[in-house]
Amino acid sequence: MQCLYAVETESGVIAEDKAVNLLKKYLEQTADLFTFTIYLITEVARYAETDARNKASKHLPSEKDLNINTKISGNTLLWKILEQPAFQQAIKSRSLTSLLDQEIVKKIYLKLTETEIYQTYIVQESREKKLEKELLSFIFTNLMMADDDITEYLEEHFVQWDDDSEMIYQMILNFLSKPTAYDFQQIVGSEKTHYAISLLKTAIEKKDYTMELIVPKLKNWDSDRIAVLDMIMIRLGVCELLYFETIPAKVTLNEYIDIAKSYSTSQSGHFVNGIMDSIHKELEAEGKLKKVDFKKS
Repeated sequence: MQCLYAVETESGVIAEDKAVNLLKKYLEQTADLFTFTIYLITEVARYAETDARNKASKHLPSEKDLNINTKISGNTLLWKILEQPAFQQAIKSRSLTSLLDQEIVKKIYLKLTETEIYQTYIVQESREKKLEKELLSFIFTNLMMADDDITEYLEEHFVQWDDDSEMIYQMILNFLSKPTAYDFQQIVGSEKTHYAISLLKTAIEKKDYTMELIVPKLKNWDSDRIAVLDMIMIRLGVCELLYFETIPAKVTLNEYIDIAKSYSTSQSGHFVNGIMDSIHKELEAEGKLKKVDFKKS
């Protein structure tokens, strides 16, 4: 959607190769954001050792300074992440260390040490897998994502934060549940990447045909007030309906209505719903929808 909007509003001429390259750039930026967010979580957990060293090196350290609990630095899930060569390589190749602000890391860590979940964690001698994961998840959900300064920090360094934050949020939680299931060399995944590129190319190649379906449905709408982004969303939705047989029509309709509400005007959800529903009914009546019914297969 963003690629089509950027390319079409810039020149009015759709260059497929330019749009695809832009999409690949967006996907790489998403991978950067995902990797950095994981990196930030691991650095917060590891800061316990830095905190212990700093306090022990005081001129006159107190007994408390000399007995900082560093259990979290040995968190088993933390080290399962850190010991992945692909993770270390991704941090290096994406130059993410230069984006890390140690003051941000320290701030999150100090907040963590004041929480009940942390105090309970450090006094337990065992390392239960569930608790190890819960603590890292808590750092992410309750400390990072709930702090406006942290989200502003991420937004400042990653321009796509606003667009990707919900997806990244779920990806991080999934990763913390199954860290070895992710390939840091292809974070978005080959299947999703293929789908995104295929949909983009289809929307470009089938623009004339999809507009033939869309334009007659606009008679009850003021064409001057129709947002360009809304038209692009409808084109993408129609392409999914027609050319992506494994995606149920209901899923497509609901998804694009939600996207319209999030990304366009306050009236876009109603507009996109009306146009797409009308086109869907027409295509269905004409037998032009060829969807795979997995329940019957």
